[in-house]
Amino acid sequence: MITGLHHYSLVVPGLDVADDFLRSFGLETAAEHNRLVARCPGRDQEQVRMVEGPAKRLHYVAFSVAPGTLDTLRERLDRAGVTPIEPPAGAPEHGLWIKDPDGTPVQLLETAPVPPRQVAPVLSNIGAEYHRFDTPAWQATDDVLPRRLGHCLLFTAAQAPMVRFYTEALGLAVSDRITDKVTFLNAGPGDHHVFGFITSTHPGFHHGSYEVPSLDAIAVGARRMLDNGWSRGWGLGRHTVGSNYFHYVADPWGSWIEWYSDIDQIRDCWNPREWDVPPQVWGPPPPPEFVHNLEPHRSVN
Repeated sequence: MITGLHHYSLVVPGLDVADDFLRSFGLETAAEHNRLVARCPGRDQEQVRMVEGPAKRLHYVAFSVAPGTLDTLRERLDRAGVTPIEPPAGAPEHGLWIKDPDGTPVQLLETAPVPPRQVAPVLSNIGAEYHRFDTPAWQATDDVLPRRLGHCLLFTAAQAPMVRFYTEALGLAVSDRITDKVTFLNAGPGDHHVFGFITSTHPGFHHGSYEVPSLDAIAVGARRMLDNGWSRGWGLGRHTVGSNYFHYVADPWGSWIEWYSDIDQIRDCWNPREWDVPPQVWGPPPPPEFVHNLEPHRSVN
C-alpha cells in the first residue's frame, strides 16, 4: 500500500537561510503559503517543506499510498488502534494524518509518485567491461542535480516500538539492521531502504537523502556546496548496508542532507540480516557530531 517516501517537513529558524542552503544543494525552491517548498529539477513533487519556527525540529513525514488502497490502509490502522489526528499547524490538510510512537505526525497521501526526470545512461569502463568509446568521461557530467528524494532517517530512543508501528501498522518491511544502531525499512521491490531509524537519546531528524545520476554528480555537488560556503560534511564514500555512494553536508540546524547513487535494489525474495559493521566500506570515518541528535527534546503524546 505504501509505495515510498513522498516528502518530509522541518521547522527551521530562517527560511531565507533554508532557501540558500537547498538551492546550493541543487533543489528548486518556491514560497507557498508561508512555507518554503523544494523540488528536484524535472520532478513536480514536493520533496521537502520548511516552516518558520524558533528552533529546528521535525515537523512531519509523508508517504505515498498506492491509489485505491487508502481505505484498506485506514482499516488496517483502525484494527491496530491507530486513530487519525488533525494535521500539525502549518501543514497541508489533505491526506490521512496519524502519529507514530515518537509523536511525529505522519501524512499518508493516496497518490502515485511522480516519476523523476529521465537521465542518460552512465557508460563506464570498469573492470573487464568497456561501454564508453570515443566519449571523454570528463565531458559527460552535465547532469549532476538531484533526481528524487530516496529516503530519510530519524533519530529514536524507541527502536522496537517504531519498527513495529511502521511494519505492522503501515506495512513497510525491515531491509537490514546494524546492531544496536540503525534499522533500514523498505516499501517492497526497489531501493534497499526508503526510511529508517538511528538509535539516540530522543526523537529527531537525522538526514534526507537524494539520488543523483552518478558518482561524478555527488562530487560535483559537494564542490558546489563548498563554493557556496557549506563546507562541513562527510564523504566521499561507499556505505556498507545499502551499498550506495554517498556524501553528506551538514545543514544550518544540526542535521544532514545526502547525495547518493548506486543504491542496492531488492526484490520480494530479499531476506533481512543484522550486521555488525561500520557505516562505510571506504571513505573517511564519520565526524563525531554525525550521530549527535541536536534537536530539542519534545514530549511524546
